[in-house]
Amino acid sequence: MDGTESTLVIDPLEDINKLKALASEPRINMLNILREKTLNINEISERLSLPQSTVATHISILENAGLLVTESVRAKKGNQKLCRPAFRELLIKFPDKKEDEKNYIEVEMPVGIFTDCRATAPCGLCSSEKIIGYLDIQDSFLNPDRMKAGLLWCGSGFFEYKFPNNTLYDQKKLNKLEVSMELSSETPGTNTNWPSDITIWINKTEIGTWTSPGDYGDKRGKYTPQWWKLEGSQYGLLKHFSVTYDGSFVDGVKMSDVTLADLDVPNHHSIRVKVGVKDDAEHMGGMNIFGKGFGNYDQGIVLRSYFDE
Repeated sequence: MDGTESTLVIDPLEDINKLKALASEPRINMLNILREKTLNINEISERLSLPQSTVATHISILENAGLLVTESVRAKKGNQKLCRPAFRELLIKFPDKKEDEKNYIEVEMPVGIFTDCRATAPCGLCSSEKIIGYLDIQDSFLNPDRMKAGLLWCGSGFFEYKFPNNTLYDQKKLNKLEVSMELSSETPGTNTNWPSDITIWINKTEIGTWTSPGDYGDKRGKYTPQWWKLEGSQYGLLKHFSVTYDGSFVDGVKMSDVTLADLDVPNHHSIRVKVGVKDDAEHMGGMNIFGKGFGNYDQGIVLRSYFDE
């Protein structure tokens, strides 16, 4: 096995960035030839008779959309970027239920309203107007203005959020918990090839780890304010982490065998969501959490509790 996941189911109403990435003949051709063999950018350029700069741009788009995985390895002269598709199959499926027939309860938490945290340098937080406190100082995360934060970052550590457990007040059976947030790696400046292992816990139970490909600064985030320098992190990838009775998933791909039963939701008055980079992570590349007023998605951390019909 080459590590490529089997199938990704795309919801066209929520995953429009993936559809946009696929709406290109050169990018489709790249995914097609990479199904056969892992190639570097030079090899892709030769196979498709395209300039290397053009190939690099298309690769970046596919990678940002989560459709392609790259790895930097040593070559005879410097490093080379090896590319492979993230999935063997892509399925586009419209949701079964209409938007006005929601079977879930949604709570959105501002990224600055964490209940516990630990952050190592480089670290900091800012609102859409200014830096909050001082850079690379843990105590800045105690600043009352943190409730206005639209961006948090750290080299390692975690941020934990406490959500109301609304499942206690609904007579229907809970069948899925889903947490969505915009994330990226963190490095001084930016680097699209800077992997970082970002772990998610719910109710103090580790549900799995997602590896962020990099720290993105090639263009200003859709909502990132103009005063924020282009040398800083601009946007992340919107990730959906979910737990069902079949296991834990990220964007529909299984992360672990942790199930809803392991979270013991009915016996907790709150649902705790923790996101962080472990001190012993294989790829300890830091973390950015984008909230309201930053990045490409104008949202905080969203918890959805899904119920049986």
